Amino acid sequence: TVCDFRLSYGRLFGRGAAVVAVNRDRAQLLRNADVFWRPRLAVQGDPGSLVVSLARSLQGFSCPQEWLQRLRQAEADTERRNRAKAAVSPPCHLNPLALLQGLEQVLPPQSLLVADGGDFVGTAAYIVRPRRPLAWLDPGPFGTLGVGGGFALGAKLCRPEAEVWVLYGDGSLGFSLMEFDTFVRHKVPVIALVGNDAGWTQISREQLPLLGSAVGCRLAFSDYHAVAEALGGRGFLLDSAGGDTKGDIKGDTGDTGDSPGDSGDIGDRVVAVLRAAQAECHRGHPVLVNALLGPSDFREGSVSV
Repeated sequence: TVCDFRLSYGRLFGRGAAVVAVNRDRAQLLRNADVFWRPRLAVQGDPGSLVVSLARSLQGFSCPQEWLQRLRQAEADTERRNRAKAAVSPPCHLNPLALLQGLEQVLPPQSLLVADGGDFVGTAAYIVRPRRPLAWLDPGPFGTLGVGGGFALGAKLCRPEAEVWVLYGDGSLGFSLMEFDTFVRHKVPVIALVGNDAGWTQISREQLPLLGSAVGCRLAFSDYHAVAEALGGRGFLLDSAGGDTKGDIKGDTGDTGDSPGDSGDIGDRVVAVLRAAQAECHRGHPVLVNALLGPSDFREGSVSV
């Protein structure tokens, strides 16, 4: 990463740390150098290729096993906490972690993820694993919303064999929902998964405790799937109480009433709807899955304003 605000411009580095900087762009490689940090070694090149070459040149090297075990244990603890949070049913609609765990189950090896959103995408970064290098496209460090439609279009045209998913927040979807017209006219089958929590949640998470008001952050549980249908695509509505609008869905996806049901049933329903969306995509149709989300404290305390 560039040594910018994400690393406090170098203030995070210990005074005695030997810093090796690697970047394909020379300007970015030395960005903010000589302010709070100075690289011991600066390499203009691809970071991934350098790490692979470094690993090959260190045959027989073994890092301290105790340190490695601590890292593995920390990762296992994080996964366990995430599973526990995903199993908690919100008072209404879907748990976003449970939804994304369902996506993690169905993603094929040849998938490519486009991330366009705030809170929902921030959650996805913890749960969903890209299947290969360079298979996660997002707005970058400044979080510029609205890239989803264009990124997905370019990704599918460049990688027609890939199953392209766009992970949208309902706020960011407003910037490029009309691109479904483009997808349909140009026969570009992609799948949009919209985390619809009826709000600008990335902002309200901090605004509400800071100012005591969510003014300007409220949206509605709009029928985005119906817009995709109206433009010639395929649409699915996914909620804890069951329901889908289109597609050949195997398994029990019927209405379960007002009760959200147990997490196992909901998980099966999520997977069934996502697989139905994949089937429509493989038939050549662009698809939008409108997933209604309930409140979650998973990213409580995240800073965005």
